[in-house]
Amino acid sequence: MLNITASNIDKEVTNSTTPVIVDFWASWCGPCKLLGPVFEELSNEYTGKLKFAKLNTEEDGELAEKFDISGIPCMVVFKNGEEVDRIVGFAPKPALKQKIDAIMKNI
Repeated sequence: MLNITASNIDKEVTNSTTPVIVDFWASWCGPCKLLGPVFEELSNEYTGKLKFAKLNTEEDGELAEKFDISGIPCMVVFKNGEEVDRIVGFAPKPALKQKIDAIMKNI
């Protein structure tokens, strides 16, 4: 699981040849805490197809603003550095997997 910061976002997201899903989260956010283990479990199911990364909005609030994150948890999918879709809020693993699969079919 990658941790995205201002210092590595270009390398890991903007210039990535593999699509990336970034979970924007904060330690005080209850739904974010629920999502964490689900997001990590799913990361193992998409190895080589989709990179999973987390961005702490408390530590990198400017990046959250840059991507217009107004509510968390918010998972943004990037392809070739461009946002292609986003998933807002907590979802249980089966529902989140279904949403990710639908996004992956369209990119």
